[in-house]
Amino acid sequence: MTMTMYIGKTLRLVAAVILASSMLFGCATIRPPKGARYMEKTMETTGYCPCKKCTGWRRTWYGKPVYAYGPNEGKYKPVGVTASGTKARKGTIAADTTVFPFGTIMFIPGYGYGSVEDRGSAITNDHIDLFFRRHSDAVKWGKQVKPVRIWLPQK
Repeated sequence: MTMTMYIGKTLRLVAAVILASSMLFGCATIRPPKGARYMEKTMETTGYCPCKKCTGWRRTWYGKPVYAYGPNEGKYKPVGVTASGTKARKGTIAADTTVFPFGTIMFIPGYGYGSVEDRGSAITNDHIDLFFRRHSDAVKWGKQVKPVRIWLPQK
């Protein structure tokens, strides 16, 4: 084995370990404050991903991503950026921000901890949308009714 092959294999192994750990611990940093009170609600949960179908965008004839419909139709759409301005990742939750403001922390059984960072026109009242990296994972989650623990942001 040449030195170049050895370095290549080592780099691939390191990249695989980093990727696996980020997939396992993607929302490990999202936790409620110690001792904070929470409320529990039964909520409808659905999944979404950054694809065109889930987030309502399309490309123009010259490749620029734009909103596909709604009040911003045709305007530039920063793909992968949430309504709060953060990058969408595992643990990102879209909610009705009139009910659950940005920064609300939730624990959803089978998904884990997440933080409200996004919103959507179809997300109202006690319905939340959970971010997944792949469309197939969002579809596999489907629509589920779950008991959700909720920690509202401290004022």
